[in-house]
Amino acid sequence: MGFTDLPLLSQIKGRLSWLDERQRVIAQNVANADTPGYVSRDLNQPTDFARALAEGGGVRMVRTSAMHIAPAGQIARFESRAAPDSETTLDGNSVVVEEQMLKMAESRMAYDAAIGFYQKSMQMLRTAARPPGR
Repeated sequence: MGFTDLPLLSQIKGRLSWLDERQRVIAQNVANADTPGYVSRDLNQPTDFARALAEGGGVRMVRTSAMHIAPAGQIARFESRAAPDSETTLDGNSVVVEEQMLKMAESRMAYDAAIGFYQKSMQMLRTAARPPGR
């Protein structure tokens, strides 16, 4: 089992990929800020575990051995949904650039926090793997 197979690190990696995808969706919203009829989009929060189970949101278990069950082969699946901002212009565009910038800053802070958590986790693993007395 390698470091990247640890559940903690795979969860951080999943969070980072969700945040990366959210930044892409927000960038599309900003790019279409002047497109008539464009409705801004956002990603669903991946934190609602009960809803994900109820909807089948990509949560599945795969038996990899007769001795155990492990969540192997899961693919991150994110779907954007229409998320109109607080106002819509006369041409039907619902992108408010200021709100998109706030979402982008929020995503950036969450990304930085996840990277910091990843770095601390790797530092802790390196410390634990060191020979005694060093």
